[in-house]
Amino acid sequence: MRVGTVRELKDNEFRVGLVPGGVKTLHEAGHEVLVEDGAGEGSGIGNEEYEAAGARIVPSADDVYDRADMIVKVKEPLDSEVPKLHEGQILFTYLHLAPLPELTEALLERKVTGVAYETIATEDGALPLLTPMSEVAGRMAIQEGAHYLEKPEGGEGVLMGGVPGVAPAEVVIIGGGIVGINAAKMAVGMGARVTVIEKSHSKMQYLDDLFASLITTLMSNPLTILESVRRADLLVGAVLVPGASAPKLVTREMVRQMKRGAVIVDVSVDQGGCIETTHPTTHSDPTYVVDGVVHYCVANMPGAVPRTSTFALTNVTLPYALRIAQDGFNTAVGTDPALHRGVNVYQGKVTCHPVAASQNRPYTPLTTLL
Repeated sequence: MRVGTVRELKDNEFRVGLVPGGVKTLHEAGHEVLVEDGAGEGSGIGNEEYEAAGARIVPSADDVYDRADMIVKVKEPLDSEVPKLHEGQILFTYLHLAPLPELTEALLERKVTGVAYETIATEDGALPLLTPMSEVAGRMAIQEGAHYLEKPEGGEGVLMGGVPGVAPAEVVIIGGGIVGINAAKMAVGMGARVTVIEKSHSKMQYLDDLFASLITTLMSNPLTILESVRRADLLVGAVLVPGASAPKLVTREMVRQMKRGAVIVDVSVDQGGCIETTHPTTHSDPTYVVDGVVHYCVANMPGAVPRTSTFALTNVTLPYALRIAQDGFNTAVGTDPALHRGVNVYQGKVTCHPVAASQNRPYTPLTTLL
């Protein structure tokens, strides 16, 4: 198979879909790998490293899109990239289609095979290709939140850990999954008072075992959320419904009751956000203010730390990319249930039920198309 990767075009997105180690693995397995000139520069990877691993450097993204059977990316294609995709081409990347009906329609029209990192799921419900970026985003949520709590950044001027005689910041995290756990680790490490709101009792038991008395866990319901949001200095949205739009758990009225200068970091913005006042921002223009509350809603947070993020991501994506290349798409998804769940669009049909439900589109089981 001919596998290609391109430079990411999303605002300040410096990650790249393949690293030299992955190129070497694919090359030694007999596959041709095309890399756009300079694609890895943002992650500190030069053309010469790719060439030494067996890649062919091509002048432009157009060359990759024209020739590759499978495109391995990091983020969903932008409007300028969609026309370069062609029928039957495999797009292997984070897609987050649920809140993006226009992109979904474009992929359907072009009959692209879209395999989404974020919906590849094992039998126990784990999301192996989402986990490393959730770990990064959860940790960054506290790092960025602490920064924007500073008065020059529009925050209320609260130090996360306080000092002797002065209370630390109140951090409220909605969601106790991978993002929430990693956010809690960072917030506890900085000395904040941390509350995690979660609807799963088993997850709360796990969090209690993990953090003991260092955090407070609360059962998710509208009243608990309202009371917690009111006292939060930093509110982190860490809700995930795999493949679907995130539920709006924090309403505009709740935001209106927050402290002036409090900060919201909605990590679930990729799936539409779990806070009613959320809309996507970029690293170039990361924040906006609603009712005196600073909102940080960057849709590709891990892109700011690409050296860490790229290698963490490709560690888990490569085995699946290699399986598709080695076995062919039909055999790979037919024999690997986790990979099967990752297929969002195929032959002009939506094959991921949460995406179809989020957009009121017809759902077609992948098994009926293979």
